[in-house]
Amino acid sequence: MIWLELALIAFVVIGALFVAFANDVVGAIVTYAGLTLGIAVIWVLLAAPDVALIEAAVGAGVTSVLFMITVVRTTGMFGDGEDDSSASPAFRSVNVPALVVLGALAIPLAYTFLSLPEIGASTAPAISETYGTTGEQTPYGFYIEESLEDAGFPNAVVAVLVVYRGLDTLGELIVAFAAAVSILIVLEREDIL
Repeated sequence: MIWLELALIAFVVIGALFVAFANDVVGAIVTYAGLTLGIAVIWVLLAAPDVALIEAAVGAGVTSVLFMITVVRTTGMFGDGEDDSSASPAFRSVNVPALVVLGALAIPLAYTFLSLPEIGASTAPAISETYGTTGEQTPYGFYIEESLEDAGFPNAVVAVLVVYRGLDTLGELIVAFAAAVSILIVLEREDIL
């Protein structure tokens, strides 16, 4: 399983680098759609299917379609007959200040990632019902022990999504609905293509 996760992470990183440096806009959009689907699969492997669904719908679906419509409308790529592919190189040059900012953000992120407990470790707060020496209840312990009495749902996942995170879940549904309606409105217009 670790090889699948590493392969997906490599796919996402390579896809992001291609999107960042490619001069082919359509290729970058298609690659972006693919890498967001890769991110959605990573969310599924991390047992977050609700986040994966939103990532796939908004990231790969809605955003990619809107990017494509924008390219068609702004460049008129279907109809002018010009081909500039020989005039520019395949990749853009590196933006050094952006690379410095990326490094400044990547170093603490990598440190945080590497300091996390191993997935499935029995001492991880996400799995332990209490913190090590203090005996204080972890969020996992609270949701497992108290969700039936506190929320009235025997399923802890339903309790978290409906009761504890109800407004957040409603917000996610509103975003997904608004994205779908926006695409339908844009696609219904006859002057787009």
